[in-house]
Amino acid sequence: MKEKKLSLLNLLQSFFTETQDLKPRHYKSYKIMFIFDGLDECRLPLDFKNNENLEDIEEQTSVDVLLTNLIKGNLLPSALLWITSRPAAVSQIPPECVDQVTEVRGFSDPQKQEYFSKRIRDQELAHKVFTHIRSSRSLYIMCHIPVFCWITATVLERMLSEAESGEIPKTLTQMFTHFLIFQIKHKSQKYSGKSDPDPQQTRESILALGKLAFQQLEKGNLIFYEEDLRESGIDIREVSVYSGVCTQIFREEHELYLGKVFSFVHLSVQEFLAALYAFLCFLDKKVLNQQNTEQQTSYLSQLFSRLSQSDFLNRKTLKQQNTEQQTVEQQNTELFELFSKSTMTGFLSSAVDRALQSESGHLDLFLRFLLGLSLESNQTLLRDLLTPAERISHSNKETIKYIKKKIEESSSSEKSINLFHCLNELNDYSLVQEVQKYLSGGADRRLHQANLSPAQWSALAFVLVNSEEELDEFDLSKYHPSEECLLKLLPVVKISRRALLASCNLGVKTCENLGTILNLENSSLKEIDFSNNDLQDSGVELLSSGLKSSHCKLQILRLSGCMIREKGCSSLASALILNPSHLKELDLTYNHPGKSGVKLLSARLEDPHCKLQTLR
Repeated sequence: MKEKKLSLLNLLQSFFTETQDLKPRHYKSYKIMFIFDGLDECRLPLDFKNNENLEDIEEQTSVDVLLTNLIKGNLLPSALLWITSRPAAVSQIPPECVDQVTEVRGFSDPQKQEYFSKRIRDQELAHKVFTHIRSSRSLYIMCHIPVFCWITATVLERMLSEAESGEIPKTLTQMFTHFLIFQIKHKSQKYSGKSDPDPQQTRESILALGKLAFQQLEKGNLIFYEEDLRESGIDIREVSVYSGVCTQIFREEHELYLGKVFSFVHLSVQEFLAALYAFLCFLDKKVLNQQNTEQQTSYLSQLFSRLSQSDFLNRKTLKQQNTEQQTVEQQNTELFELFSKSTMTGFLSSAVDRALQSESGHLDLFLRFLLGLSLESNQTLLRDLLTPAERISHSNKETIKYIKKKIEESSSSEKSINLFHCLNELNDYSLVQEVQKYLSGGADRRLHQANLSPAQWSALAFVLVNSEEELDEFDLSKYHPSEECLLKLLPVVKISRRALLASCNLGVKTCENLGTILNLENSSLKEIDFSNNDLQDSGVELLSSGLKSSHCKLQILRLSGCMIREKGCSSLASALILNPSHLKELDLTYNHPGKSGVKLLSARLEDPHCKLQTLR
């Protein structure tokens, strides 16, 4: 209905016929709650910045304008809204429109084990499966996603029983490759009665699914419609054949025909198939040569360029898109020329570069799969999908060297973490092994004297983040009391409940990064001790930008002896007005707040809505 002009009243009456008798005044007299389930599935631009303001529920406009005004509170200001979404799309809603955020993190560690003991009837086999998962940190971490537990159980239950043999999957690429093989065999047995699927038919089916995954991932779509399937060469009548990886969301809704909507069972499945499709296209020169340059660009290069744009799920205006498209086309032409002449190493290095350029990280898992697929062992598993000419023996030494170089150069600790996962997919653990010697037997005390390289600091962050132990406390002085060290270990700070940063020579740059972490939904920080650092007012202002966020759950903040004056105290007071629900203790001893600073902060103690209990 996005092209139609209608009022909010018309929109509601279209979907809920029982509201036909309600008058406009009724909408103001009753408390109404709207539930928007699946913001990430919404194909409307939700242009909060440029949409006009609207207050009249009888005034006609576009559905997009109606929704943005409903969310902003211009339409029906007393109405309550509950919006569900995958994390990637949450940023579409302006923070000032959000009162409360609840994050569903998936399975806890005990629930992971419980899942496998219930899913696999043979308890001895269930124990075997779970023991294997615990032995691979990358698999164990992913098991917080219930769908990944299902994928893992599907694969390992067969492989660890007597009926199956071969190398047990330890990486994500291996796991998803085995899952795909299982689905291919299952499809063949169910629909043709053959235990060995037809190679040509299998290849065509997977290429069609891969094309769908690739094109929709490229566009930022997590759900798609019948016309999308047809464009990828998938017969709508045979969709049930792909039920293991592609599922139908809903059909008809009452008398209003909405059509069928589809998605992959999980975004990771879509990313794996997209990576497989890109890999097959690169290997198969015939496929590339049969398409014109524009199509080649669309099928291969655009994924690395379009997905690297930070507005992956945030649609832009048409004018912006046109300007952007010219830049994209230029980048794509350059990329295609590189890919068409490049070796496998050049192709993979280009993919690494594109993933690093993506601010939102939407290429991270895609890159891990793409690198994993370059291993000869994984290509052997996919022998039915590869022609003899495509089965190439390739050394990953240069790719590994290139990734390590990027880790050394990277200023983003989050990007470095993903590059270590990439090294795991290539079976390279050398950097991690280098730093583990410092951590064995309490050896982390020697890190003061250790002259670690930037890559080794990143490796240390990777090891700590992926440790089985819960990080209740992060004490920077145990490692190296410096801003450079802290910036490398930010992913560790993010998952810790308490950050002890006192007397560590920290400044404005640290405040900027900590402010960003406080603004994240999945930050665990409840306490920060910044005492005796030269933060000054400019640093506190940056820290306050995170403190005022509705996502921030910080309860204790110690800023003793940080050279803070009236301006800094004013920033803290403003943050507490915007987010009064969490901070309970604030220590500003040995600073210079002045009379106005004291007055502004003391007023927060008297505010019944503010949770602040202790102000020093």
